[in-house]
Amino acid sequence: MKPELFLKLDRVIHEKGRLAIMSMLAASPELSFTELRDALAMTDGNLTTHIRALQQEGFLAVAKSYQNNRPLTTCSLTTAGRKAFGEYIDLLEQIVKQNKP
Repeated sequence: MKPELFLKLDRVIHEKGRLAIMSMLAASPELSFTELRDALAMTDGNLTTHIRALQQEGFLAVAKSYQNNRPLTTCSLTTAGRKAFGEYIDLLEQIVKQNKP
């Protein structure tokens, strides 16, 4: 086993809440704050904290608009976010492969 592979895992993405957000957004062009919150069973504050961390890394774009006169916040992966997520998944696959008999 190569322990150095584990050290290459992106710590920002690796946290389970952020990994879940990235996974959902990788499968969809964009999702609303409410869709993410409800699907992941997170509190508003917890989701906001994770979104902010991903946004600061440049992995996530947040857009604010109005729909039916109500505020709407949507999130999407940036190009850098898609690339980082792909690299993260590739690294996980390498880790899994090295541990198969």
